[in-house]
Amino acid sequence: MNLWIGLFRGINVGGHGKLPMKELKSMLSDLGCESISTYIQSGNVVFSHEEARADILEAEICRAVKSNFGFETRVLLLSLAQWKLAVTQNPFPHATSEPASLHLYFLGEEPTKADWDKLAVLKSDREQYQLIDRVFYLHAPDGIGRSRLAAGVEKCLGVAATARNWRTVEKVLLLTE
Repeated sequence: MNLWIGLFRGINVGGHGKLPMKELKSMLSDLGCESISTYIQSGNVVFSHEEARADILEAEICRAVKSNFGFETRVLLLSLAQWKLAVTQNPFPHATSEPASLHLYFLGEEPTKADWDKLAVLKSDREQYQLIDRVFYLHAPDGIGRSRLAAGVEKCLGVAATARNWRTVEKVLLLTE
């Protein structure tokens, strides 16, 4: 069995994409997932499955959400090794003391046409960011809700992304133990 960390995009946000975690767990179980754990309602799930290829399992899960709940979503699956690497490669360890200020954007693929000039324009004087592999790290000490950079990351990178704050990243890691 392979351990997967699933990050759903856009569920249970603003009244759209309503997907209770209990029902998500049931659906995943029907797909052959085992040892399913979730963290908060925004779509963080840890499970085991025999499938070794993330892309195949992502597509299967997305089809099941559409079929069972009537809306399209995206799920990004990461292995435990990929998750741990994202944690250990954090270029802003000083920001972990304020976990709401540090966000990791997990990317669906490596950006090949990123608009780095636009990112630099959106960045405030106090913000810091760095792309490492398929994770975009953003330290926004004045708050993510006020950050023009946070709002423009996905568009500037030109790839699908889903962000989690440091607290969530740590809590999801605990679910893997």
